[in-house]
Amino acid sequence: MTKRKMSHITLILLVVVAGIFAWNLRAFAGYESAEYTVVETDGEFEIRDYPDLKLAATEMKRDSKGRDGSFMRLFGYISGGNEAKQKIEMTTPVFMEAGEEETKGQMGFVIPKQVASDGPPEPVSEAVKIRERKGGRFAVIRFSGIMNTETASEAEAKLRAWIEQKGLVAEQAAETAGYDPPFTPGPLRRNEVLIRLKSEAPADKS
Repeated sequence: MTKRKMSHITLILLVVVAGIFAWNLRAFAGYESAEYTVVETDGEFEIRDYPDLKLAATEMKRDSKGRDGSFMRLFGYISGGNEAKQKIEMTTPVFMEAGEEETKGQMGFVIPKQVASDGPPEPVSEAVKIRERKGGRFAVIRFSGIMNTETASEAEAKLRAWIEQKGLVAEQAAETAGYDPPFTPGPLRRNEVLIRLKSEAPADKS
């Protein structure tokens, strides 16, 4: 293959990637995102304050990425699968929490602020529940790529090391957040691991 042809292919690939990136920005620019206040930024790490959030949540299998029907159950709810037959706008991110069982967890859509204020309609499906995600202070790490158990665990380990270095006290549980549709290329994805911080200082072991 000639250098000229390789350059031509490279240019086409760059245009395609740029097009996908631009589409993502347009597609998600109009979506409401969960509010938070940034308290501190340190490279890929942040400390954020979140208010209380209402979630439409359902059980999911670990690493299913919604392919176990969890995503569609929640999408059905916001598409009118509720007692009011109300269509609810999609929001970002999709929160995912590990459960007590090794393969179980929860996926949650954030209820838009106005809908949450008015009182979200009850789901028709018993598999979908409206619950509260309690606000508070969280340590967060942001990363790109495909999010799965391995990449999320690596990000969580880095975040916990940073938390310890900062002398902060964190909860045991961690949650992940995804901001992009599944067909988004890995390098363009926004993924996060969030760990709730405790208010008390660590005990002096000296």
